[in-house]
Amino acid sequence: MTIVTRETKETRIQVRIEPARDPQAPETSIVTGEPFLDHMLTTFAHYAALDLHITAAGDLRHHLLEDVAIALGQAIALLAPAGAARYGDRAIPMDDALVHVSLDVGGRPYYRGKLPSGLYNHWMRSFATNARTTLHVRVLRGHDRHHIVEAAFKALGLALRQALVDTGAVMSIK
Repeated sequence: MTIVTRETKETRIQVRIEPARDPQAPETSIVTGEPFLDHMLTTFAHYAALDLHITAAGDLRHHLLEDVAIALGQAIALLAPAGAARYGDRAIPMDDALVHVSLDVGGRPYYRGKLPSGLYNHWMRSFATNARTTLHVRVLRGHDRHHIVEAAFKALGLALRQALVDTGAVMSIK
């Protein structure tokens, strides 16, 4: 189990994460005080097949979302096995939305994307930077912000599920 604690003047975050004991029914307990964020993180954990427990409190919504992304990203970086498959790629259709995520957990942080929510676009950037992950998020279609953001979290979870598989070999020619 990986545990990351982040305490600042503005926030207190604790993340406990591990590969799901039962990938069909990951255990989650997400309490941030932001119902939509809780929903997105629960969705992410389910699709990534991760047992995820997060407690978080903060002064401002922006600080809370950013620091949860930072702590979860750090936890993912620690969780990634040396022999990770590294690459993941998924597209998710959700009603009017179609979102594509490609990523590499190989240690090079980069984010390129544009979600229709500044807070959740910033969440993805903060997550990618701290997970030391290259993350591309493309919104191919959609007009409902909820559907687009949720499709992005589902695609992120499924892509990470692919990337975190331990192949037993280092996926690099360097």
